[in-house]
Amino acid sequence: MENEPLSEYQKELIRDTWQIVNQDQIHHGTVLFTRLFELEPALVFLFQYNSANFSSVQECLGSSEFTEHIRKVMTVIDAAVQSLDSLPSLEEYLTGLGRKHRATGVKLESFNTVGESLLYALESGLGDMFTSDTRDAWSRLYATVVSAMSQGWWRDPQGQ
Repeated sequence: MENEPLSEYQKELIRDTWQIVNQDQIHHGTVLFTRLFELEPALVFLFQYNSANFSSVQECLGSSEFTEHIRKVMTVIDAAVQSLDSLPSLEEYLTGLGRKHRATGVKLESFNTVGESLLYALESGLGDMFTSDTRDAWSRLYATVVSAMSQGWWRDPQGQ
């Protein structure tokens, strides 16, 4: 994770705002994915559970399996927030997560849209608390996470 480290002020902004958003993970995660599917509708077809082929975004978002996916995504964000002082400790896990996403057909470029959707969900949930400094702090954290996940596209499981 070679991105420039977050400042203490940025870490504080992330922790303070996450404390608010984290109170209702499923709601804010649903906002994130609703926005993601608005921006990249074809991504909904990557989410197939037990041979269920979702015919609409609403069908996908309303499924219990997808709610579990939202919970997992929010847990990863929570882990990043909890590890702000030691983000490199998550690198191996995030690289493996990237590898799993690659295997399901996710394109690396789609993480740009996920980032936009995360910022949208944060802004929706935080309102006036979502300042330009807060946006910048979250953008930098997300870039660090994606940098580690993207290694899953380039490195094999043995780290080569």
